[in-house]
Amino acid sequence: MKFFIDQHGCAKNQTDGELIAGFLMERGYEFTLNASEADFILINSCGFIQSAKKESIDAVYDVKKAYPDAKLILTGCLAERYAGQLIEQMPELDGVFGNGDLSKIADFMDGVKKKRGAETFPQKGVCGGERPVIFNFPGSAFVKITEGCSNHCSFCAIPLIRGELRSRSEAEILKEIKHLIKDGIYEINLIGQDLAAYGTDTKTSLAALLKKIDAIKGDFIVRPLYIHPDHFSADIIEAIKGSAHILPYFDIPFQSGDDKIILAMNRTGSYKQYAALVKKIRRELKGAVLRTTFLTGFPGETDEAADNTAHFLEEIAPDWSGCFPYSREEDTPAYSMKGRVPAQTAKARAARLEELQTAITADHLQRYVGKELTVLVEEIIEAEDEGLAIGRAWFQAPEVDGSVVIRYELDDKSAVSAVVPGAVVSVKILASTGVDLDSAFIKIYRKKSEKNERKFIF
Repeated sequence: MKFFIDQHGCAKNQTDGELIAGFLMERGYEFTLNASEADFILINSCGFIQSAKKESIDAVYDVKKAYPDAKLILTGCLAERYAGQLIEQMPELDGVFGNGDLSKIADFMDGVKKKRGAETFPQKGVCGGERPVIFNFPGSAFVKITEGCSNHCSFCAIPLIRGELRSRSEAEILKEIKHLIKDGIYEINLIGQDLAAYGTDTKTSLAALLKKIDAIKGDFIVRPLYIHPDHFSADIIEAIKGSAHILPYFDIPFQSGDDKIILAMNRTGSYKQYAALVKKIRRELKGAVLRTTFLTGFPGETDEAADNTAHFLEEIAPDWSGCFPYSREEDTPAYSMKGRVPAQTAKARAARLEELQTAITADHLQRYVGKELTVLVEEIIEAEDEGLAIGRAWFQAPEVDGSVVIRYELDDKSAVSAVVPGAVVSVKILASTGVDLDSAFIKIYRKKSEKNERKFIF
């Protein structure tokens, strides 16, 4: 039986999709990139905010219309949160499978061959397994180190969907990373709902884990993603200082720069504390890169509060940031809060922050012009007059940050053979164009690995 996965949502959900593919292939199901030949189509859904829910629901209708003969299974966060309702209200679905114990997916699909159904499992531990299929460009992979979250930010439904924090064992994480490196993976991105909370339930810490990862031998880089500012500890900085592999890239979601809104979000920090944290990082680690996120239109956010967030953004001047209008999610504390902000106002405030960030990013990127950088090649762009490729430097996380355009001569055989997806090349940065960089190929830094047996989907 062949299966196809329609992937939605965040990097955490992506690794779940990869694990699902691994468990199914282990059972004898065959993965296909062609939905038209699939016996089963799995929609790996997102259920974090309203727009993501709508995207996943729309995908169900679209897939059923396009491939009416295939069995249609909804997996992921939306499936976990609303399993019973979805199987009752959507006859298009043959099955709804939550994101608890992913190793049960093959048993579930065997049952769906005979009868429609929905099933969820308790949120325990952190599911691990083989990932023969990676939904990334070659050379890059995500590694989940925690599951669930115990922060209970008042706007967030993650604890309702994925449960309380559970840390994956150091031994299991290190084993997986070594396996990925052996397979030729160059870029490893550590993910979880809050990396700073790693080990608080197992008497270890993120800093301790980073040091052990850094001690692994090999040619690779590691980027930690999503560190809650209220739990950021100085030993994280110390673990990165002088590291051979851990990048000084900090993904810290501040969400707001107004003290009253920060408190209403069930966070313990403040404008001054968060600004001081950024200053400390940059003082201790020269050239450190900062990414953050902001949530606009949170209940009670006044014009003054929105101005405070804008001033905060300008003061900390992050290299990258994402700005999102507030989404009212049922069963979260913020759902019933007073002072709701009109959607158009929230969108306008997000647009204001995005405009400020675009200018800041363009200014920061100027520091790289004229310099030589190593870039992980992601894809080749077909062009008649010159060779063109897209890649990312160390300060650009996959999918969320900018890219590096790589230019090379088509009659240069060494360049044509070197600039391939999964290879790492040295380039000279020629110019900054918006949030991207323009560069010229210099030489091969690291060839694409030929020993990797994983299938990359890009």
